[in-house]
Amino acid sequence: MIWIKIAIIIFVILETGNIMMMYFMPDSKLGNGIGIFKAWEKSKSDTEIHNLAKYLVNWVAGTKVIFILLLIVFLIWGDEKTLPFVGVAMTFSIATFFWRLFPIIRDMDQNGQIDPKGYSKTLRWMILGMMILFAGATLLAII
Repeated sequence: MIWIKIAIIIFVILETGNIMMMYFMPDSKLGNGIGIFKAWEKSKSDTEIHNLAKYLVNWVAGTKVIFILLLIVFLIWGDEKTLPFVGVAMTFSIATFFWRLFPIIRDMDQNGQIDPKGYSKTLRWMILGMMILFAGATLLAII
């Protein structure tokens, strides 16, 4: 079970950084900050659109907080029966990125709507790496 706990710790650290960026430095291009999207800066010229964008950014950050806190609960109190299911759930939940989000960000990247160019490829590998981390940790835990 140590492998799943290690994967959870890595994920929690990375996502906590992302949450901090979204809440306190949304203009940043670091840590998956919203500043990579050219539309973020454009939205600032229209108060109604920018308020919606800020609301959605904070909503995503808030859902990530819920997710992280649940993972911390599993990290502390998860047992040998529960943790493999956590690993499977994490693998599948991270995989949903490729279903809806990746096609959008790839198109935005190809249309010059993201800076730096090619960021969608970097993000693809980061997300795939997290999937492999959880899938591998889960397999190591059950064999």
